[in-house]
Amino acid sequence: MEPGTAIRCEMTKWGDRPHWRFDGVYLGADEHGEWLGFPAGTHNRRPGYEFHSEVACVTLVQPDRWHLPTFQAPGIWCDLYVDVASPATWDGDVLRAVDLDLDVIRLSDPLPEKVYSAAVGSGRVAGEIFVDDEDEFAEHQVAFGYPAHVVEAAQASCDELLAAVRAGLPPYDGTHERWFVELSRLTSV
Repeated sequence: MEPGTAIRCEMTKWGDRPHWRFDGVYLGADEHGEWLGFPAGTHNRRPGYEFHSEVACVTLVQPDRWHLPTFQAPGIWCDLYVDVASPATWDGDVLRAVDLDLDVIRLSDPLPEKVYSAAVGSGRVAGEIFVDDEDEFAEHQVAFGYPAHVVEAAQASCDELLAAVRAGLPPYDGTHERWFVELSRLTSV
């Protein structure tokens, strides 16, 4: 795929239940995988909820990995939001993956005035790295019938991510910054 190609992301929940849908742009690839960009104002929607993103973000698609890391530009409550998900696959210019509930999140430091209510209510602090939605993951294992190998792969990915993000290992070491520059270059008019 060529840099600048319009792409679409279509996430589902287990059992082909609709989840997030949004459009973006293919930025390119490096040793970590393929990078996608989403300018500020990108329309995100799922059943029952939609919004326009406040800041730009870039997402890394790594072959055969059970997660999708999204790096957020400054100005919102988190600078990193990693969805634990089935390995993403391309169908032409559409990226598909199954969201498996668990998220590894790094709060922004400093936190902006407008902060994610769950972070504030739980006593979280600026720069904190944590796993979110463990309760949802446990509930959905039963409600949606996740196979044992999916549960094991999702949990292993979550544990690996938490350690990598805390240690600042690549690509969680600032590698994403160059892709924000590329997003700006490709989307500026």
